[in-house]
Amino acid sequence: MTLEEKAILAVEALKKDYPEAICSLNAESDFELLIATRLSAQCTDARVNLVTPALFARYRTLEDYANANVEDIENYIRSCGFFRTKAKDIIGMAQQIIERFGGKVPDNIEDLTSLPGVGRKTANLICGDIYKKPAVVADTHLIRITNLLGLVNSKNPEKVERELKKILPPHESNDFCHRCVLHGRAVCVARRPKCDVCSMKEFCSFKMQSE
Repeated sequence: MTLEEKAILAVEALKKDYPEAICSLNAESDFELLIATRLSAQCTDARVNLVTPALFARYRTLEDYANANVEDIENYIRSCGFFRTKAKDIIGMAQQIIERFGGKVPDNIEDLTSLPGVGRKTANLICGDIYKKPAVVADTHLIRITNLLGLVNSKNPEKVERELKKILPPHESNDFCHRCVLHGRAVCVARRPKCDVCSMKEFCSFKMQSE
């Protein structure tokens, strides 16, 4: 079986398990999703979703964030960890989007990663979820699961992104990443995967090697 064939099997299996490939972060606009994803670094999505409603209710526009007091932002996001750096990044992102991109969140990796605090994972999420472009969001669940499946052999996010882009159908890649997050929480749990009930056990390298 080629990697491309295995990738398609994985895509189809997870599509059946999780028909709605939903993002785990709650946001109603492109910039809110950018903020939520920045906050999720070294923090759970569940915690971010508890913090953002009050933040998003207080700050409604890019201009609101660009003109915000950094200490005020810090107070809203304190429980997310690294809150001082994240608060500065949020304000900086808003200012640069207004100044450099005419108030529109960029639609490509290069411009997105030029914003304060925005890495490839965040940039891919925006490109995929907001602009519906083929994207691979290399978060911890995706990296772990694709390594166990035998689709990749690396823990480096950028290398995993690059290798998966070679074998995943482009139009399926973004949803596949969301489904891997859902699967990683429900079945392929870190350190205690529920292999017996996994829909991918018949072609998973980890499962086959452990038998």
